[in-house]
Amino acid sequence: MRWDPAGYLEFHQPRGRAFHDLVARVDAQLPRRVVDLGCGPGHLTTSLAQRWPGAVIEAFDSSVEMVQQARELGLNAMLLDADEWMPLPDSDVVVCNAVLQWVPGHAELIRRWLAALPPGAWFAMQVPGNFDAPSHVLVRELASQPHWRQLMGGLRDAPVPEPVDYGELLAATGAEVDVWETTYLHRLVGSNPVLEWIKATALRPVRAALDDAQWAAFRDELAPALEAAYPQRVDGSTWFPFRRIFAVARLPEAAS
Repeated sequence: MRWDPAGYLEFHQPRGRAFHDLVARVDAQLPRRVVDLGCGPGHLTTSLAQRWPGAVIEAFDSSVEMVQQARELGLNAMLLDADEWMPLPDSDVVVCNAVLQWVPGHAELIRRWLAALPPGAWFAMQVPGNFDAPSHVLVRELASQPHWRQLMGGLRDAPVPEPVDYGELLAATGAEVDVWETTYLHRLVGSNPVLEWIKATALRPVRAALDDAQWAAFRDELAPALEAAYPQRVDGSTWFPFRRIFAVARLPEAAS
Protein backbone atom coordinates (compact mmCIF):
# COMPACT_ATOMS: atom_id res chain seq x y z
CA MET A 1 0.00 0.00 0.00
CA ARG A 2 1.71 3.16 -1.23
CA TRP A 3 1.45 6.45 0.66
CA ASP A 4 1.48 9.95 -0.75
CA PRO A 5 3.38 12.31 1.59
CA ALA A 6 2.20 15.40 -0.32
CA GLY A 7 -1.44 14.36 0.00
CA TYR A 8 -0.98 13.55 3.68
CA LEU A 9 0.61 16.93 4.33
CA GLU A 10 -2.17 18.81 2.57
CA PHE A 11 -4.03 19.01 5.89
CA HIS A 12 -0.92 18.99 8.06
CA GLN A 13 -2.17 21.57 10.56
CA PRO A 14 -5.45 19.88 11.59
CA ARG A 15 -3.87 16.42 11.36
CA GLY A 16 -0.94 17.50 13.51
CA ARG A 17 -3.00 18.94 16.33
CA ALA A 18 -3.65 15.53 17.89
CA PHE A 19 0.10 14.80 17.91
CA HIS A 20 0.87 17.98 19.81
CA ASP A 21 -1.99 17.41 22.26
CA LEU A 22 -0.67 13.90 22.90
CA VAL A 23 2.97 14.84 23.42
CA ALA A 24 1.96 17.69 25.74
CA ARG A 25 0.89 15.06 28.29
CA VAL A 26 4.35 13.43 28.32
CA ASP A 27 6.30 14.93 31.20
CA ALA A 28 9.67 13.31 30.57
CA GLN A 29 12.52 15.56 31.64
CA LEU A 30 15.79 14.20 30.23
CA PRO A 31 14.97 11.13 28.14
CA ARG A 32 17.88 9.26 26.64
CA ARG A 33 16.02 8.02 23.56
CA VAL A 34 12.74 9.28 22.07
CA VAL A 35 11.04 7.01 19.56
CA ASP A 36 8.55 8.18 16.93
CA LEU A 37 6.87 4.88 16.13
CA GLY A 38 5.37 5.50 12.69
CA CYS A 39 6.96 8.85 11.88
CA GLY A 40 5.20 9.47 8.58
CA PRO A 41 6.81 12.29 6.58
CA GLY A 42 8.78 13.41 9.66
CA HIS A 43 7.42 16.95 10.01
CA LEU A 44 6.15 16.18 13.52
CA THR A 45 9.20 14.17 14.54
CA THR A 46 11.30 17.30 14.25
CA SER A 47 9.33 18.83 17.14
CA LEU A 48 10.44 15.93 19.36
CA ALA A 49 14.06 16.78 18.63
CA GLN A 50 13.38 20.41 19.49
CA ARG A 51 11.70 19.53 22.79
CA TRP A 52 14.33 17.01 23.89
CA PRO A 53 17.56 18.17 22.21
CA GLY A 54 19.73 15.86 24.33
CA ALA A 55 17.91 12.70 23.31
CA VAL A 56 18.63 10.28 20.53
CA ILE A 57 15.66 10.53 18.15
CA GLU A 58 14.64 7.17 16.69
CA ALA A 59 12.13 7.39 13.86
CA PHE A 60 10.74 4.74 11.58
CA ASP A 61 7.81 4.03 9.30
CA SER A 62 6.59 1.16 7.13
CA SER A 63 6.18 3.38 4.05
CA VAL A 64 9.10 3.86 1.69
CA GLU A 65 7.62 7.18 0.53
CA MET A 66 7.20 8.50 4.08
CA VAL A 67 10.70 7.46 5.15
CA GLN A 68 12.21 9.17 2.12
CA GLN A 69 10.33 12.38 2.94
CA ALA A 70 11.46 12.21 6.59
CA ARG A 71 15.08 11.75 5.53
CA GLU A 72 14.83 14.86 3.36
CA LEU A 73 14.12 16.75 6.61
CA GLY A 74 17.43 15.50 8.01
CA LEU A 75 16.01 12.69 10.13
CA ASN A 76 17.75 9.32 10.31
CA ALA A 77 14.45 7.57 9.63
CA MET A 78 14.36 3.82 9.14
CA LEU A 79 12.05 1.60 7.07
CA LEU A 80 10.43 -0.80 9.54
CA ASP A 81 7.03 -2.27 10.32
CA ALA A 82 5.61 -1.52 13.76
CA ASP A 83 5.27 -5.22 14.63
CA GLU A 84 9.00 -5.71 13.91
CA TRP A 85 10.17 -3.04 16.36
CA MET A 86 11.27 -3.60 19.94
CA PRO A 87 12.45 -0.96 22.43
CA LEU A 88 16.12 -0.54 23.25
CA PRO A 89 17.08 -0.40 26.95
CA ASP A 90 17.27 3.42 26.85
CA SER A 91 13.90 4.01 25.13
CA ASP A 92 12.52 6.45 27.69
CA VAL A 93 9.76 7.95 25.49
CA VAL A 94 7.76 6.18 22.81
CA VAL A 95 5.24 8.15 20.75
CA CYS A 96 2.83 6.26 18.52
CA ASN A 97 0.61 8.70 16.66
CA ALA A 98 -2.18 7.49 14.31
CA VAL A 99 -0.46 4.19 13.57
CA LEU A 100 -2.02 1.33 15.50
CA GLN A 101 -5.34 1.44 13.65
CA TRP A 102 -3.40 -0.11 10.75
CA VAL A 103 -2.02 -2.98 12.88
CA PRO A 104 -4.38 -5.91 13.57
CA GLY A 105 -3.99 -7.33 17.06
CA HIS A 106 -2.06 -4.32 18.29
CA ALA A 107 -3.13 -4.84 21.92
CA GLU A 108 -0.68 -7.73 22.22
CA LEU A 109 1.98 -5.60 20.55
CA ILE A 110 1.50 -2.87 23.15
CA ARG A 111 1.88 -5.43 25.97
CA ARG A 112 5.13 -6.64 24.44
CA TRP A 113 6.51 -3.12 24.10
CA LEU A 114 5.61 -2.11 27.64
CA ALA A 115 7.23 -5.24 29.05
CA ALA A 116 10.47 -4.30 27.28
CA LEU A 117 10.54 -0.58 28.14
CA PRO A 118 12.84 0.60 30.94
CA PRO A 119 11.46 1.62 34.36
CA GLY A 120 9.93 5.08 34.33
CA ALA A 121 9.49 5.13 30.54
CA TRP A 122 6.62 6.96 28.88
CA PHE A 123 4.36 5.43 26.22
CA ALA A 124 1.99 7.77 24.37
CA MET A 125 -0.46 6.71 21.69
CA GLN A 126 -3.27 8.21 19.63
CA VAL A 127 -5.63 6.50 17.21
CA PRO A 128 -8.63 7.74 15.22
CA GLY A 129 -11.93 6.82 16.83
CA ASN A 130 -14.22 7.90 14.01
CA PHE A 131 -14.81 4.62 12.20
CA ASP A 132 -18.57 4.92 12.68
CA ALA A 133 -18.57 8.42 11.14
CA PRO A 134 -20.02 9.01 7.65
CA SER A 135 -16.49 9.46 6.26
CA HIS A 136 -15.83 5.77 6.93
CA VAL A 137 -19.30 4.25 6.90
CA LEU A 138 -19.99 5.54 3.38
CA VAL A 139 -16.73 4.04 2.13
CA ARG A 140 -17.64 0.62 3.55
CA GLU A 141 -21.17 0.82 2.19
CA LEU A 142 -19.92 1.62 -1.31
CA ALA A 143 -17.24 -1.08 -1.12
CA SER A 144 -19.91 -3.64 -0.18
CA GLN A 145 -21.77 -3.10 -3.47
CA PRO A 146 -21.47 -6.07 -5.85
CA HIS A 147 -19.26 -4.26 -8.35
CA TRP A 148 -16.79 -3.25 -5.59
CA ARG A 149 -17.02 -6.32 -3.36
CA GLN A 150 -13.36 -7.19 -3.96
CA LEU A 151 -12.47 -4.23 -1.72
CA MET A 152 -14.04 -5.45 1.50
CA GLY A 153 -11.07 -7.55 2.55
CA GLY A 154 -9.04 -4.38 3.13
CA LEU A 155 -11.65 -2.49 5.16
CA ARG A 156 -12.47 -3.19 8.80
CA ASP A 157 -15.46 -1.91 10.77
CA ALA A 158 -13.69 -1.23 14.07
CA PRO A 159 -9.89 -1.56 14.00
CA VAL A 160 -9.53 0.10 17.42
CA PRO A 161 -11.27 -0.60 20.74
CA GLU A 162 -12.79 1.97 23.07
CA PRO A 163 -10.79 4.25 25.41
CA VAL A 164 -11.53 2.14 28.50
CA ASP A 165 -10.00 -0.89 26.77
CA TYR A 166 -6.72 0.95 26.26
CA GLY A 167 -6.90 2.20 29.84
CA GLU A 168 -7.26 -1.30 31.24
CA LEU A 169 -4.50 -2.60 28.99
CA LEU A 170 -2.02 0.03 30.14
CA ALA A 171 -3.05 0.01 33.80
CA ALA A 172 -2.43 -3.75 33.99
CA THR A 173 1.30 -2.96 33.80
CA GLY A 174 1.14 -0.90 36.99
CA ALA A 175 1.68 2.29 35.01
CA GLU A 176 0.20 5.68 35.75
CA VAL A 177 -2.38 6.07 33.00
CA ASP A 178 -4.11 9.04 31.39
CA VAL A 179 -6.74 8.17 28.77
CA TRP A 180 -9.09 10.59 27.03
CA GLU A 181 -10.90 11.25 23.80
CA THR A 182 -11.42 14.43 21.81
CA THR A 183 -13.71 15.22 18.91
CA TYR A 184 -12.04 17.92 16.84
CA LEU A 185 -14.29 20.02 14.64
CA HIS A 186 -12.07 20.81 11.68
CA ARG A 187 -13.13 23.67 9.43
CA LEU A 188 -11.96 22.69 5.96
CA VAL A 189 -12.08 24.58 2.69
CA GLY A 190 -12.05 23.52 -0.93
CA SER A 191 -14.13 21.23 -3.09
CA ASN A 192 -15.27 18.10 -1.22
CA PRO A 193 -12.45 18.43 1.33
CA VAL A 194 -13.46 15.35 3.34
CA LEU A 195 -12.85 13.23 0.26
CA GLU A 196 -9.47 14.92 -0.17
CA TRP A 197 -8.68 14.25 3.51
CA ILE A 198 -9.49 10.52 3.45
CA LYS A 199 -7.82 9.96 0.06
CA ALA A 200 -4.47 10.21 1.86
CA THR A 201 -5.43 7.92 4.77
CA ALA A 202 -8.59 5.83 5.02
CA LEU A 203 -8.86 5.28 1.27
CA ARG A 204 -5.30 4.00 0.84
CA PRO A 205 -6.37 0.30 0.96
CA VAL A 206 -9.01 1.03 -1.68
CA ARG A 207 -6.51 2.81 -3.92
CA ALA A 208 -4.07 -0.07 -3.58
CA ALA A 209 -6.68 -2.58 -4.77
CA LEU A 210 -7.76 -0.67 -7.89
CA ASP A 211 -6.20 0.39 -11.15
CA ASP A 212 -6.33 4.05 -12.20
CA ALA A 213 -9.66 3.80 -14.04
CA GLN A 214 -11.34 1.87 -11.22
CA TRP A 215 -9.98 4.33 -8.65
CA ALA A 216 -11.44 7.27 -10.58
CA ALA A 217 -14.80 5.50 -10.83
CA PHE A 218 -14.85 4.72 -7.12
CA ARG A 219 -14.08 8.34 -6.22
CA ASP A 220 -16.80 9.56 -8.57
CA GLU A 221 -19.36 7.34 -6.84
CA LEU A 222 -18.23 8.26 -3.34
CA ALA A 223 -17.98 12.03 -3.84
CA PRO A 224 -21.74 12.88 -3.88
CA ALA A 225 -22.41 10.85 -0.74
CA LEU A 226 -19.63 12.63 1.13
CA GLU A 227 -20.80 16.03 -0.08
CA ALA A 228 -24.28 15.26 1.24
CA ALA A 229 -22.93 14.07 4.61
CA TYR A 230 -20.53 17.02 4.94
CA PRO A 231 -22.22 19.90 3.09
CA GLN A 232 -20.34 23.00 2.12
CA ARG A 233 -21.53 26.11 3.93
CA VAL A 234 -22.34 29.42 2.25
CA ASP A 235 -18.90 30.76 3.18
CA GLY A 236 -17.23 27.89 1.32
CA SER A 237 -16.14 25.97 4.43
CA THR A 238 -17.01 22.44 5.52
CA TRP A 239 -17.17 21.19 9.11
CA PHE A 240 -15.49 17.80 9.65
CA PRO A 241 -15.94 16.27 13.13
CA PHE A 242 -13.08 13.87 13.90
CA ARG A 243 -12.97 11.78 17.08
CA ARG A 244 -9.59 10.63 18.37
CA ILE A 245 -8.57 8.38 21.29
CA PHE A 246 -5.48 9.16 23.39
CA ALA A 247 -3.59 7.21 26.03
CA VAL A 248 -0.42 8.05 27.94
CA ALA A 249 1.24 5.69 30.38
CA ARG A 250 4.27 6.12 32.62
CA LEU A 251 5.77 2.88 33.81
CA PRO A 252 6.75 2.46 37.48
CA GLU A 253 10.24 3.47 38.49
CA ALA A 254 12.68 0.72 39.46
CA ALA A 255 12.45 -0.39 43.07
CA SER A 256 15.20 1.11 45.20
